[in-house]
Amino acid sequence: MNPTDAGSPVPTLDDVARRAGVSKSTASRALSRPDLVAPATIARVHDAAVGLGFEPSRVARALAHGRTGLIALVVPTLENSFFTPIINGAQARAAEAGAQLTVAVHGADDHAALARLARQVDGFLITAPRGDDDTLRAACRLVPTVLIDREVPGLPSVSADVAHAFGEVIGHLAAAGHRRIAYLGGPHGSWQSLRRSEAVHRAALGRSELTVLGPVPATFTAGVESAGAVVDSGATAVVPYATSVALGLMSALERRGVSVPGDVLISAERAVLDALGMRRAPAIDVDGERLGRVAAGQLVERIERRGGGEGAATRLPVAVRLPAG
Repeated sequence: MNPTDAGSPVPTLDDVARRAGVSKSTASRALSRPDLVAPATIARVHDAAVGLGFEPSRVARALAHGRTGLIALVVPTLENSFFTPIINGAQARAAEAGAQLTVAVHGADDHAALARLARQVDGFLITAPRGDDDTLRAACRLVPTVLIDREVPGLPSVSADVAHAFGEVIGHLAAAGHRRIAYLGGPHGSWQSLRRSEAVHRAALGRSELTVLGPVPATFTAGVESAGAVVDSGATAVVPYATSVALGLMSALERRGVSVPGDVLISAERAVLDALGMRRAPAIDVDGERLGRVAAGQLVERIERRGGGEGAATRLPVAVRLPAG
């Protein structure tokens, strides 16, 4: 009876070897390292495997090529929801390549932890908004690595061009007549926060009075605690660093009797604004899943060709909704 018939055992490498008339080790080499086996033998083993419905283990194939089949996505924290869609996208792309994604919570400056992790995986996807350049270069020398939402000259990276989107929003608000605009900046030392700050300053120059508040962490609480400073600034529009900050700010302003979006217009993600019925506010949408997918795809390619640390920066466009009027 054919081993693949219903109710029969799953075919093994031993079954393939017996049908092909070769040893188990030869069958294994024919499937995983065909460059070491004679063409006629490869053909017999292949035909036997197809006839039995045998599929080599992904892990076994990876190990045969000196790999673990694992990719590590390194994040500084799991408290920031920004990383969730990135993880989802990277996991989906890794699975398509026959790899398994594992998530590790480490600071980029914890080189000892990254060195231990490097011995267990084939490559890193590193999100390090505040790691210094030299630290990240050291991490990239451990295994093939792609940075996510962070750029270091000479290192491969994929980031969302949020700074450009923030500049668009500030320009739109100024054109709409907002003469006092507040920008709630992100965490101290954040690469993205620095780029966004530069972009909003350029966009507001000569058009509106810009008040920069912060730095603040990307949390709801930070938004609540910023309400007093926003009111004191006299701003009629606010562009927060993150949606979690925007939600905290909205809540605190409403409790103070400040109408949102009547008295103050606050930018956030499209889905959040639409759910709150605030379609007059500009929306900035970072496609985190795409960010994760593209970065993981680049890492898979680097692992396949055993790429080193050198690489280019890829910036993905960010969707912006600018309401009329």
